Amino acid sequence: MMVNLTIDGKAVAVEAGTTILKAAETVGIKIPTLCWLEKVSANGACRICIVEVAGVDRPMTACNTEVKEGIVVTTQSEKLTKLRRQTLKLILVNHPLDCPVCDAAGECQLQNICFELGVKEQLFSAEDVRPPAVNHWPLIQHVPSRCILCKKCVKVCHELVGADALSISEKGDRAHIEKNLARCTYCGNCVSVCPTGAMVSKPFRYKARPWTLTKVPTICTFCPSLCPIELNVRDNKIYRVTTDDATINRGLLCVAGYFGYDYVNSEERLTTPLVDKEEASWEQALTRIVEKVQSIRSESGAAAIAGLSSPHLTNEENFLFQKLFRVGIGSNNIDSEARFGAIRTLRSLYKGIGLTGASHKIDAIAEADTILVFGADPAAEAPLIDWKIQETVRLHDGRLVVANMRRIHLSQFSNSQLTYKPGSEIPLIMGLCRLLAQRGHLRENEIERTVINLDALKDDLAAVDMKQVVEATGLSLETLENAADLIGTARKLVIVFGSDIKKSAYGTYKSAAMANLAIVTCALSGGAVFPLADKGNMQGVLDMGVYPEGLPGYQSYAGGKEKFARAWGVALPEGGLNAEGMLSEIEAGNIRMLYLAANNPQCFADSGRWMNALAKVEFLVVQDIFPTAITDMADVVLPGCSSAEKNGTFTTLDGTLTRARKAITPAATCREEGVVFAELLSRLTGEKQSGDPTLVLEEIRELTGLYPEQLACKVFAVADQSLEYQPVVQRDCSVGLQLLSGNARAHFGTTSGRVAALQEIESEAVIELSSVDAQAAGVVNGDQVRLTTALGSACGPVKISPLLPEGLVFAPSCFAELGISRLLPEGCNRISVSVSRV
Repeated sequence: MMVNLTIDGKAVAVEAGTTILKAAETVGIKIPTLCWLEKVSANGACRICIVEVAGVDRPMTACNTEVKEGIVVTTQSEKLTKLRRQTLKLILVNHPLDCPVCDAAGECQLQNICFELGVKEQLFSAEDVRPPAVNHWPLIQHVPSRCILCKKCVKVCHELVGADALSISEKGDRAHIEKNLARCTYCGNCVSVCPTGAMVSKPFRYKARPWTLTKVPTICTFCPSLCPIELNVRDNKIYRVTTDDATINRGLLCVAGYFGYDYVNSEERLTTPLVDKEEASWEQALTRIVEKVQSIRSESGAAAIAGLSSPHLTNEENFLFQKLFRVGIGSNNIDSEARFGAIRTLRSLYKGIGLTGASHKIDAIAEADTILVFGADPAAEAPLIDWKIQETVRLHDGRLVVANMRRIHLSQFSNSQLTYKPGSEIPLIMGLCRLLAQRGHLRENEIERTVINLDALKDDLAAVDMKQVVEATGLSLETLENAADLIGTARKLVIVFGSDIKKSAYGTYKSAAMANLAIVTCALSGGAVFPLADKGNMQGVLDMGVYPEGLPGYQSYAGGKEKFARAWGVALPEGGLNAEGMLSEIEAGNIRMLYLAANNPQCFADSGRWMNALAKVEFLVVQDIFPTAITDMADVVLPGCSSAEKNGTFTTLDGTLTRARKAITPAATCREEGVVFAELLSRLTGEKQSGDPTLVLEEIRELTGLYPEQLACKVFAVADQSLEYQPVVQRDCSVGLQLLSGNARAHFGTTSGRVAALQEIESEAVIELSSVDAQAAGVVNGDQVRLTTALGSACGPVKISPLLPEGLVFAPSCFAELGISRLLPEGCNRISVSVSRV
């Protein structure tokens, strides 16, 4: 319903529920405000936005007063100006005039409004209640005397991040912001929304003035959300990260996105090529690689050469990597760490429901009425998804079902928490499907129209024994029925699943079960499916065909080989080894040369086996930005570039093409990986290959049909699909105490371990235990414990976590020093473990 009103003599028509502030914006009238922030609820705390409404005897705050039919509003008058000035003077009573040393100088909203309203002095006096600066918070300094109690930080922390770490204590002049450090995620969003210098980034403090910095729009590449950011640079150095409220992430960043930039400036970075452990020129390094390729190829054939690429690299670089191997070297032995998760899911989703990734754009989450998060912790895997789910559930009354082996950040907002026994994912999925049928929640007409093997589906559902499901999952029938009712009554169901499905034992079968659940719930009709990618550009790795069974654009290697051979003017090699095959063939002595591009097998499952195998490789090339145990083993080390030092594209987890823009020039003699791949390809073929990402992207588009210039909204057209139900049976049997590995609280992979700010939050891996298991092991918080599996042991400090059920131990895999990956079997994130006190 539309409402008509008049603002400063202008006729305005807006929807009912619109505030006066927003109504004024529609006709170009700006009302000053300090506390208003579009992405959170209004509270009228600062009272700068007061306006006069005819017939109302007192001024009204425009930010939280809704329009009414026929009202007449005045936003500018002598009376209002006088009141606004008086309010500002009251705000300034205990506000320090330390602008020369305040980090908000140049972008302080309080300073700007004082200038706009001509507030040059204030004559009020009051008791000096200014408390000292709070310096003990990690990463963030709080200066209470600068705080105007606008509540922006409190509201963002509560309403959007869901941390509830900030609150206002006491009243009147003594009111101030307090922080619960145990709940804080150190995301820095309180700093980014602060209108004064009350919240200050310690890493940025006193480093630069905002007006001296150049903002370069680019993306954060730590996780597959790929949030838009601005790198603030000067003198070829990154000083801070900012972002914009108009972006997909609504101006929100996680701790790595906000504070994780200083690894780019690190003095520990590799800066020059190494050949046989000695510094060398790029000419020497590249010549050595080319000569070795030619020598091994002539002696043992190109199949004796293999390479692993990375989700840390751009689409263009991954494309050039696979082209280098297939065209320049003549080997199809290429893969990436996608082998240990993403490719399993790709195989199952493509076969069952025709997906190569997410079915819809991320915005589809906001349109859902019910969301199922299964085997994922979005806060640790893709924070943007966590925020979007919170927005749906908390602001739009959506319903949330969380199925996980442990409680996660989103559990506190869930309508149903299914904490299942480790390894029981398939029985749980089948049980939910059975209950959907039993309780009349199936859209039978749609299922009959779209599923090509309907009999297999019906037979499987009829065979499900709910008593066995209850026993396998450890969940009561009532709990399962409640969850099935929430899922089954959804008009628009969004399914999100992640690492605990994709990277677990039998991940292919579990992913197939997730595809089956999408079929049974008709999630693709009105809803959406989101498999969370493992790392930054994991979707791009798949898009670019960096795996032996596929070519760029999801064209099968066998079926598309001739097309690419014609385009590249060379016969493509037969066969090809994936990462698992490479490992076996290295151990057998058949792989003589291995090229690791931005890869660290120390964090692969069964990493001990990988490290032993790498020691047997005759010629090892490692391209990375930091020295590691892997570079120490290499015959040739090539210093790479960060995403801040190159141009190129990355693909988000929902298939959106995003651009990384070069903000600074590469450190020392470092070269962009794509430039190196192109140079090696040129030398090996004798034909010039450009490393220019613009030209490479043109070639990608021509050969694949991916990434059209005008990207339409991604919508899965279920009407055009034939869906295939994939019968699966329980294969994962867990015995005894289980060790689960995943992302750390503040880290995304090993690179973030080089960030001083993130090390301040989480400097070492912590082994999490339930209180019951800790008591059984005789340990308390901070004690050293030893984890022992069939593959080895590791020691680290313990933390008793209320999020873990009895029988489950959690430890992050990204800390090479702890070595959790050595304890896990190949291609698996979980294993039976024993815990003992050191």
